[in-house]
Amino acid sequence: MTSYAIGQHASCSKTITETDFVLFAGLSGDFNPIHIDHEYAKKTRFNQRIAHGLLTSSLLSQLLGVHLPGKGSVYMEQTIRFTAPVFIGDTITASATVQEYLEEKRILKLLTECHNQKDELVLTGAATMKVPKEGGMI
Repeated sequence: MTSYAIGQHASCSKTITETDFVLFAGLSGDFNPIHIDHEYAKKTRFNQRIAHGLLTSSLLSQLLGVHLPGKGSVYMEQTIRFTAPVFIGDTITASATVQEYLEEKRILKLLTECHNQKDELVLTGAATMKVPKEGGMI
């Protein structure tokens, strides 16, 4: 059986683009003008469009599904708190740190965070993952 260590860490990064905003709006159906209307967004406290919160949190899917715990793992639960806006051109680094591993149940609990290129925390939360048995089967 694969073993995980408290404090084990992984991360991945992505620069958020105009295309990401458009594709995510189309995929999610969330056409809130704060995300897609430049003129509207200029009048808000952000002075520009902000990324969909779930666009930012979607980076956790890549992180957890590919890097830690990785292949064959399945999301059970995710809490999310958004702490700062994400803008076009921001490079977001998603990270996960193992907090607890219940080996007999194959349940992994992780601290999940996203930081921008200025190292500002933009998202924090916790993930619970079911990890596969050795050989990759849940």
